[in-house]
Amino acid sequence: MNALMNTFISSSFAFLSLSSSSSCQNKRDEHLLKKRNVPQEESLEDSDVDSDFKGVSLCWSMRDLNATSDNALIQLSAVQAARKLLSSDRNPPIDDLIKSGILPILVKCLERDDNPSLQFEAAWALTNIASGTSAQTQAVVKSNAVPLFLRLLHSPHQNVCEQAVWALGNIIGDGPQCRDYVINLGVVKPLLSFINPSIPITFLRNVTWVIVNLCRNKDPPPPMETVQEILPALCVLIYHTDINILVDTVWALSYLTDGGNEQIQMVIDSGVVPFLVPLLSHQEVKVQTAALRAVGNIVTGTDEQTQVVLNCDVLSHFPNLLTHPKEKINKEAVWFLSNITAGNQQQVQAVIDAGLIPMIIHQLAKGDFGTQKEAAWAISNLTISGRKDQVEFLVEQNVIPPFCNLLSVKDSQVVQVVLDGLKNILIMAGDEASTIAEIIEECGGLEKIENLQQHENEDIYKLAFEIIDQYFSGEDIDEDPSLIPDSTQGGTFNFDPASNMQTKEFNF
Repeated sequence: MNALMNTFISSSFAFLSLSSSSSCQNKRDEHLLKKRNVPQEESLEDSDVDSDFKGVSLCWSMRDLNATSDNALIQLSAVQAARKLLSSDRNPPIDDLIKSGILPILVKCLERDDNPSLQFEAAWALTNIASGTSAQTQAVVKSNAVPLFLRLLHSPHQNVCEQAVWALGNIIGDGPQCRDYVINLGVVKPLLSFINPSIPITFLRNVTWVIVNLCRNKDPPPPMETVQEILPALCVLIYHTDINILVDTVWALSYLTDGGNEQIQMVIDSGVVPFLVPLLSHQEVKVQTAALRAVGNIVTGTDEQTQVVLNCDVLSHFPNLLTHPKEKINKEAVWFLSNITAGNQQQVQAVIDAGLIPMIIHQLAKGDFGTQKEAAWAISNLTISGRKDQVEFLVEQNVIPPFCNLLSVKDSQVVQVVLDGLKNILIMAGDEASTIAEIIEECGGLEKIENLQQHENEDIYKLAFEIIDQYFSGEDIDEDPSLIPDSTQGGTFNFDPASNMQTKEFNF
């Protein structure tokens, strides 16, 4: 083992200068992070180590790390030196330390119940190794650290427990294989036992973050038994006043509701939905974003599952969401509504009664492209699901001009969605189809549809041809005198089809 340690010493000594004062900078919101590095800061244990052992004697102290020496201070100093190297935010030398053979040494330190400070430092170092690439995380798993981390969850020393939780969170966050491996070793029950009023807030934040990782990934999703175990804890945590804990709790619910109708039903059956919906109007944008995703996932389910959300007065929150200053919120709000308009006719009517159709059309016309795309789906879905009078209401709200404007975008899917919607409107209009055709022609939609007959996408050019053939060929559409341009004194023409279109009345 001395040879092993010498290899470690030679590969890591050059990195010593990195070890003292750097801190990890989180580059993304914590609720999105699958893995987290533990930043370098002065730990409680540092004060117990004589300054003679802080870095300056790395070679000598690491040489004794694996020895059976009675000098625990030397061992602790050496592990701290390794931990400090790994806590750097400037390319910590994880691969070099792994190649040096440090993993089995650190794992052995986890067994030292007689030295909780050594356990803590070793767990910290391993946590940071596991925060790296998937290969680096797998190296920690293969070193047989996971069973020892699970054992440390029962340590009488809270800082050791918390560090073990953090390490397990990084391993679980590597993907579904590691997640299920840790679950099968029994992580859930001891993890959830930490959710109690006496736990420090920083510890509870870590526990909640690990729960998020347990809920993450849907290929495959977490075991149903695990979901059943976790949901009661989430129903408790959703009341928490700490923003970090609340955000992670709601993201956990969003991951669970993204796992198919069976998991959606489990979330509904937990009784959490009535407490989730009001968070759509939370003052913190991070909470709103997570809540919107969670309820949005639920309404991708069955009509019955969608109705559970609607029964919680969810639509009353959407005027503010559709006018939110953050475009991402607008987009997700319209996405949510597109799934409601894909529901039954009563659900379509609920959107109309809530006064949201004009706001969807505004986003169709003025939103950024991602939001316009979702609005196109919302409108097209309504033309499929809605009754004749509901589709007529769409036309009365002047939906056709902004709808037709999207026929010239490069996104083939959007073009096809719009063509489908226009065709559905024309079919639904029946004898009034000529009136709809006029509006399409007046706003420039006909020219765009004609151009689409040369589109490279077969479905698009066939659909464009069908619309032209059925509604724009044969007899000319009767000329509307109101559309004849007015002559001005200068001999030019004043032509404003939009103003004329708004005065039309429809009765399909």
